[in-house]
Amino acid sequence: MKKIILSAIILAITVMACKKDPITCTKNMASIAGSYKIIAAKYKASSTAPEQDFFTTLPACEKDDIIKLNANGIADYQDAGTVCTPNSTYSSTWSLSGNTITMDGTPGTIQLFDCKKLVVTGTGALVPGDI
Repeated sequence: MKKIILSAIILAITVMACKKDPITCTKNMASIAGSYKIIAAKYKASSTAPEQDFFTTLPACEKDDIIKLNANGIADYQDAGTVCTPNSTYSSTWSLSGNTITMDGTPGTIQLFDCKKLVVTGTGALVPGDI
């Protein structure tokens, strides 16, 4: 279930940063490092299909989780707020190469990073039957 949710999130996410007073908005591991809360997740079954809201299908206990991207490449997924049963806290890895951010081995393209908001899109993350 975690991989499906992460894949959907990578597919098209908008997240809000919880960090304050960033020094610079360059796209590097140090500047992107911070804590993020997912506020939207959308997907398309194909390039011609209408966009679907995946965020509304997530259980309430997953909508308030925090993803902490550490500058050392470790990503901590924190089951914050309403805790899921079983708890979905775990650690993984993330990396950055140009505009490509990879989390849990799934790449996505950074569409926007303004030191507070991070928008990532990806393709091919969901397969029929995932949702």
